[in-house]
Amino acid sequence: MADKSKLLLLLANIEKAVVGKRQAASLLAVALLCRGHVLIEDVPGVGKTTMVRALARSLDLPVKRIQFTPDVMPADLAGYTMYDPGEKKFLYHPGLLMSPIILADEINRASPRTQASLLEAMEERKVTVDGKEYPLPFPFVVMATQNPADMAGTYPLPESQIDRFLFKIRLGYPEKEVEQRILTLRARGEAGLEEIAPVLSGAELQEMQKEVREVRVPSELIAYIAELASATRASRDLSLGVSPRGSIALLLASQAVAYVAGRDYVTPDDVRSMLPFVFSHRLILKKEAIIAGKSASGILSGIVASVGVPGLEEKK
Repeated sequence: MADKSKLLLLLANIEKAVVGKRQAASLLAVALLCRGHVLIEDVPGVGKTTMVRALARSLDLPVKRIQFTPDVMPADLAGYTMYDPGEKKFLYHPGLLMSPIILADEINRASPRTQASLLEAMEERKVTVDGKEYPLPFPFVVMATQNPADMAGTYPLPESQIDRFLFKIRLGYPEKEVEQRILTLRARGEAGLEEIAPVLSGAELQEMQKEVREVRVPSELIAYIAELASATRASRDLSLGVSPRGSIALLLASQAVAYVAGRDYVTPDDVRSMLPFVFSHRLILKKEAIIAGKSASGILSGIVASVGVPGLEEKK
């Protein structure tokens, strides 16, 4: 059995660097247990990059930070082959993606062509260069940050790439009391990141990920997840509902949050707690719904209220 107390140490590390964002920190830990990619979207200066850097420093794994700009090319990410006169053959030169953990900073500042080069890596955890496949190192998790798409110099991510992120998280501005605490810490010269040391090894993470997949999911809850996904596709307010990849993501996230809670089985509350973070960014609202002032979170709340939990409420 893996030592779950290491997860608490990991969360404590993140909170040293980004004060008052426990929920976001917990979601990063859940994503790590699922080998899921995370997209953190918010305005500049709220701690997006700092939070991911804190997570990276807490892991005893190599981490590569990629600062996305319009001049980053697909070959920079996937790598390239070049003829070596000494070896008398073409040799593969690894790209920036050859790292277990990727911090993709301001991912939506890359061109659409470069963004598209991430699709294979994020889904299949490999890259293909000149017809040859190269596996990416375990666990290969992308923790991406981005500014809102309507800000200058950004390109909206395509739906196919958005769908590959397990979660999309927003940090938001801190409460006044929290901001005062942040300022007090900075006034004392306590930056946070410098105090963080690795608390979780690659082997320990792999063991935890294996144990997460062993968390039991009752057949009734599998049906419940499928019904929730189906309801998004049938919604009159949505032009695009949740894909089967989204359903699988909700299943995995529910297992992980149950594991973090110390249980070996998933409950309806686990599913409901993860649903907004897994489903919201995968939905596309119809123009009529947007004009009417509806939101993805509001539509999901209505779907959750309308879909019953078959055969489990009575067993509580």
